[in-house]
Amino acid sequence: MNLHEYQGKEILSSFGVNIQRGIVATTADEAVEAAKKLTEETGTGWHVIKAQVHAGGRGKGGGVKLAKNLKEVKDIANEIIGMNLVTPQTSKEGKKVNQVLITEDVYYPGDNEPEEYYMSVLLDRAQGKNMIMYSPEGGMDIETVAEKTPDKIFTEVIDPATGILPFQARKVAFNLGLSGQAFKEMCKFVTNLYKAYEGSDSSLFEINPVLKTSDDKIMAVDSKVTLDDSALFRHKDYENMRDIREEDATEVEARKAGLSYVNLDGNVGCMVNGAGLAMATMDLIKQAGGEPANFLDVGGTADAKRVEEAFRLILKDEKVEAILINIFGGIVRCDRVAEGVVEAYKNLGDQIKVPIIVRLQGTNADLAKEIIDNSGLNVESAVLFQEAADKVHEVLK
Repeated sequence: MNLHEYQGKEILSSFGVNIQRGIVATTADEAVEAAKKLTEETGTGWHVIKAQVHAGGRGKGGGVKLAKNLKEVKDIANEIIGMNLVTPQTSKEGKKVNQVLITEDVYYPGDNEPEEYYMSVLLDRAQGKNMIMYSPEGGMDIETVAEKTPDKIFTEVIDPATGILPFQARKVAFNLGLSGQAFKEMCKFVTNLYKAYEGSDSSLFEINPVLKTSDDKIMAVDSKVTLDDSALFRHKDYENMRDIREEDATEVEARKAGLSYVNLDGNVGCMVNGAGLAMATMDLIKQAGGEPANFLDVGGTADAKRVEEAFRLILKDEKVEAILINIFGGIVRCDRVAEGVVEAYKNLGDQIKVPIIVRLQGTNADLAKEIIDNSGLNVESAVLFQEAADKVHEVLK
């Protein structure tokens, strides 16, 4: 589950991470009131207005702007709220901005020049351990840094059994070239950032930039946070942070129906039980010359109701030219699945305008094939994987 910047900062702050303070606003008038409140609390006269969408590169798309007075705060908020923000991480249509974050200006003058760093915490799957990735080249796309100056990217692998150790935090601060008070502040920042990552059951915490202010404070100016959906049962308060306006509408509908669904860009809809079989089915479609339009796991109880819900989800995608149903009848009997497919097909009637290939293997697979073959519907049955692939290839010609 992805979070907005202000939500990620709330989590960071709860674990003792120093953040750039801000207030969320949904209208231009609210933005002005937020700016006034920040001025009272922090003394800042300038404010940064940031679009709150689940995408990076907001500044490049015009979603992050500096306001030097309250009139500019109102004008910029009016401009950003309601716009379709297009960034390198959105579609060409962009994402609608429903709210903005009004933040304090932390690039104030002082004894030293402010400096920006990049830092993220994520899982290193190859080692089965967590990892802090960081760079002195903050404020830039980390992909660009990796391509042009790979020597400026550092990593620190952390054993989950021990957590981050003091020497590792000091190593990060040293590699960033810090000393004195800034060195101490960075050690504290890194330690608390890792605690926030671990304590919130996140799969990603990315701070770009981490700022060293002109008076040597270290703070998170931005935050990109992805929570592990499988751990949300331990964080009911985080579940309330979900913004379904930012998510694919079909995936939201599938979650409500208890189906595991991920929308893709292909032309062949998949309906499968079991994640492993779903991945194999997607490979099968590729081999047949098609592209999977979705990942859809209906689970172990592929009854008529769930099959009908799955059909409705797949058919929402206008790019779908065929549907492949691939069910292994272990817990559920294949003949019941076949009956469910026929019943769902009849209930949907004229909504189904694409050919359907059904491969059922397992308990009562022979009865299932008879039910499909005798249904009189535009449904073809298959027994072998290759046979299903051949039928997909035929209907895509």
